[in-house]
Amino acid sequence: MLLMAALSVPSAANAQTFWQCAPFARVFSGIQLFGAAGTWWNQAIGKYAQGSAPKAGSVLVFKAIGSMRSGHVATVTQVISDRIIKVTHANWGVRGKVERDVTVMDASAKGDWSAVKVWYGPIHDMGIKAYPTYGFIYSGAKAVAKGAEAAAAKALHYDADTISG
Repeated sequence: MLLMAALSVPSAANAQTFWQCAPFARVFSGIQLFGAAGTWWNQAIGKYAQGSAPKAGSVLVFKAIGSMRSGHVATVTQVISDRIIKVTHANWGVRGKVERDVTVMDASAKGDWSAVKVWYGPIHDMGIKAYPTYGFIYSGAKAVAKGAEAAAAKALHYDADTISG
């Protein structure tokens, strides 16, 4: 909630904040993954549920490609339809800045969100390029359970595999 307040209140310090997409998505979504955005999909295996259907609060993971060497991540803020969502993300249309409730459209042939087009503010339209994605990482019960297992293991001096069976 503090992040939401910081983002909504203009200040000299806030105006100077430069956000990369991954640290912003981590703070905004609560999904605790680190490193380049394009690595989040594989990092999430066994820690977070993953899938091809957008859900509010999930993180859409873009694949690393030539024009986006580190990939990209964006947090879903609203599901408009089966092919249109809104996301909040950083470092896309305006370098280092946060953009709220940006329209993203499923551009995949199968309707599986494996390619998307993103609203691009500087041209006031959907971007012409379709970007490949891995899918969505969901926050929730699986992540909370893993955190609880890790905390219990640490408190009891066991490894997490012993706790989870």
